[in-house]
Amino acid sequence: MTRCPECDAEIDLDEDEVEEGEILSCGECDVELEVTQIHPVHLIVISEDEDEDEDEEEEDSDEEADSEEEEEPEEAE
Repeated sequence: MTRCPECDAEIDLDEDEVEEGEILSCGECDVELEVTQIHPVHLIVISEDEDEDEDEEEEDSDEEADSEEEEEPEEAE
């Protein structure tokens, strides 16, 4: 029996039916889990902070690109 690393709830998985890299969610705490190993199944919590950090980085790079476009080079006279 596999347990959720976040809340320790039992997760009924068949080792033959899951694949490495598969994303699951815990029925108890709704956290997203990634299968990192099979035989035996090993799960890790996918951090929501990582997703938020990636989103913030994308927004920051978009803002930088926009501000660079707004800056027009000064013409020499």
